[in-house]
Amino acid sequence: MKSTPSRIVLAALLVVTTAGCCSQATKGGISSQEIATLCKAAPFEMQAPALPRIPDRSVSLADFGGVGDGVTLNTEAFAKAIAYLTGQNDGTTKCEGKARRTAQGKEQGGWVNVPAGIWLTGPVTLQSHIGLRLDDDAVVVFSSDQDLYPIIDTNFEGLDVRRCVSPLNATGVHDIAITGGGIFDGSGDAWREVKKRKVGDDQWKRILQRGGLVSEDGKVWYPDEGYAKARATAGSLNYPDPSLDEQEIKTFLRPVLLSFRECERILIEGCTFQNSPCWNLHPLWCKDVIIRDITVRNPHYSANGDGIDIDACERVILTGSTFDVGDDAICIKSGKDADGRRHARKCKGLIITDCTVYHGHGGFVVGSEMSGGVEDILVSGCRFIGTDVGLRFKSTRGRGGLVKDIWCEHIYMKDIVTYGVIFNLYYAGVAATEMSGKTGEDIIPVDETTPEFRDCHFRDIVCAGAAQAIFINGLPELPIRNLTFSDSRFTADKGAESHYAEGITFEGVTVNGETL
Repeated sequence: MKSTPSRIVLAALLVVTTAGCCSQATKGGISSQEIATLCKAAPFEMQAPALPRIPDRSVSLADFGGVGDGVTLNTEAFAKAIAYLTGQNDGTTKCEGKARRTAQGKEQGGWVNVPAGIWLTGPVTLQSHIGLRLDDDAVVVFSSDQDLYPIIDTNFEGLDVRRCVSPLNATGVHDIAITGGGIFDGSGDAWREVKKRKVGDDQWKRILQRGGLVSEDGKVWYPDEGYAKARATAGSLNYPDPSLDEQEIKTFLRPVLLSFRECERILIEGCTFQNSPCWNLHPLWCKDVIIRDITVRNPHYSANGDGIDIDACERVILTGSTFDVGDDAICIKSGKDADGRRHARKCKGLIITDCTVYHGHGGFVVGSEMSGGVEDILVSGCRFIGTDVGLRFKSTRGRGGLVKDIWCEHIYMKDIVTYGVIFNLYYAGVAATEMSGKTGEDIIPVDETTPEFRDCHFRDIVCAGAAQAIFINGLPELPIRNLTFSDSRFTADKGAESHYAEGITFEGVTVNGETL
């Protein structure tokens, strides 16, 4: 096992500047050498993720008829600009009177520059060797017109399902990037349900003024009747009765803001992603992903308003980013139940550093969809301020999958609502603030559906305020094993509690000044 990096080493590695991307490295941004150095410092073997290769040439969205007035629909302008750069034209394309060289016969690809303005659009689909570069004053607003978002076969919450296509999407491509200082807004308020208890009275009144309808008990607002019908059949989950007309319940099949599926060599840097209909960022089955200096925002009341869900990906670096969201903030997944075991894709080789989480159900989270397995993850130098849970590990019987070799160190938490660190293998699809805290007693045979968590390490954790410092709730048939806690300090109403766990060690750990 490799030695873990020190705070000084990690801090030095993170002192890099921000800019766009060209060929194999960012211009003034993170370099291949810095990425390699960061990977070498990890406590596990990890091949350095490669930066995307994108030709150093660009066109402006305005050259293809784009108008940044917040009213004109720019879906076609985005499509034309991307098609031009990838050579999908007859070789005579002109950009609003400006002759441009055709991409035919050249290295295909390049950058679509989005100037300052408010750019209303439908879905934008990236192709190989294409980057979007937003001006600092560019705001891309995705239309709430559902007719722009066809329903497709996809994978969401670990299951193979049908959902609306994502506003930002790519499937099976390579060498793609989204950079700059601008904002992507998903117009999520038009898609999501809202629970009355999560908002104040004045805001609830404004929500009711949108139309829609309210549940019989008056506790939930739905955007339309189809959504309410789907929710009634789906219960607390997001999988309605498949016999329902999917066009009628289309609002319920709301998309994630960004979906990159089976893509390689991805850079996401500098932008803000906000107000998503569902999750914000969802890289699924991707390799070589670098995400740096982004801001992710969803209203605190947003249903399924996750920050980022890194789903069955390999070789990922997430650094220098800020999250303030309505559900889990930085979440690691690898499929759910039979679908997840059938796909059998691990989430492996992740480095998460220098991130800040404000509101969220969890700061750093593994699960509950982890049926393909999760291993080799370093979380270091992160801050969780006012989140429901700091470090959250969750699953339940039926998942299967193995979670192991997770390192969490130099983590600083303040005003955590419930648990500083929690392992809960009786997860029932609710936030930690809604858990009863009861543990299960039934012992059933261990098989492929039994989730396993082991070999996780926590060092230099500082938690200034929590309802409970540490809560470990394993399964009697397969206890959680080999957790180490060292050099950590918790201030909490309760200390450490453990059920069905083996090999749990504490060294230099205090709760309210008392040594565990």
